[in-house]
Amino acid sequence: MVALQIRDVPEEVRDTLAAQAKARGQSLQAYLLELVETQARRLRNAAALDRFAGRSDGTRSLPGESAAELDDQREQRGLWGSGA
Repeated sequence: MVALQIRDVPEEVRDTLAAQAKARGQSLQAYLLELVETQARRLRNAAALDRFAGRSDGTRSLPGESAAELDDQREQRGLWGSGA
């Protein structure tokens, strides 16, 4: 593990972060570590998604389209009654 140090943090910023940590039942150290880990995970996820940007080898369904298509297929196969 490495240690990170942030200098020149305004008191009101420190107080706000400390209050949030306390409200969550965490130490300021644990709260800040969680924030840093979450941000690092988001950056890794964004980088992974960027690798697939612009690819056209998959489908580009709009929200709800896949579910509607599945419903239609189930009805055609008699797996789902029309009143479901």
